[in-house]
Amino acid sequence: MMSCAYGFLFTESSPTLASLAFIAGVTAVAAAINSVAGGGRILTFSALAAILPADPSRLVIANATSTIGLWPGTLSAAWEYRHERTGQPKWSLWLLLPSVAGSVLGTLLVLVLPTTYFDSIVPLLIFLAATLFAVQPYLSKHLSKKVDGKEPHSTEHPKTKTLLLAATLQFFMGMYGGYFGAGNGILMLAVLGGLGLGDTHRLNGFKNLLAMVISACAALTFMLTSFTSSPIVAWPEVGIMAIAAIIGGLVGGRLARQYHPNTIRKCIAVIGYGLAGYYFLT
Repeated sequence: MMSCAYGFLFTESSPTLASLAFIAGVTAVAAAINSVAGGGRILTFSALAAILPADPSRLVIANATSTIGLWPGTLSAAWEYRHERTGQPKWSLWLLLPSVAGSVLGTLLVLVLPTTYFDSIVPLLIFLAATLFAVQPYLSKHLSKKVDGKEPHSTEHPKTKTLLLAATLQFFMGMYGGYFGAGNGILMLAVLGGLGLGDTHRLNGFKNLLAMVISACAALTFMLTSFTSSPIVAWPEVGIMAIAAIIGGLVGGRLARQYHPNTIRKCIAVIGYGLAGYYFLT
């Protein structure tokens, strides 16, 4: 059925210049949002779902296409934030492995589970993430005192149990990122900030690296699946999205660093609540 749907996509209803221009604009905005906070995938996913031909497999194709098309944006955002990762503590590398494992597992779940299973809890996840990030300064201060007594713990040498907790949570965030990922950047910033592992700009740079890794694993899994079984990727849209995502990721990263961390935090919270409201309403 999925193969038939893909064939229909490029025979009877090939993408028009208007639809490609539309998805390019949406992708640029989504990539810019992802570089600041996360949640841009809901925009591209919704746009693709609106322009792809009506078919039971349309949402799966939109999800896979959105994941692959947005990945270059996470790469450009990670590059734009490379200076914020200068001198990144060695412990941060321990979060890469759970990100990879979680992303691959989450992507595979897309292929075997109905989307309704996970979509039903997305609004709550994003709402809680936005709330957590909004109160991050207070939560970080509280956790720091609770873990180490009177003095905040060092981001260079955090406690082992803090790292284990961060790695465990990162695995689940990687899984969510591979499955769908809307608002995943907000989740990562909320968790890393809540554990007191760095300031907003530094964590945003590290978050973009983690997001790039998660998206790369998901995109690669989708591509391999598309080549070895029923096609689930709309390649013309992927091409135009990749170019727009690179531009959006670079522009968004540069704009983000021009604002005070508190301003970024407020914007991220607003984006998160907006995404949660969208999900609740739809």
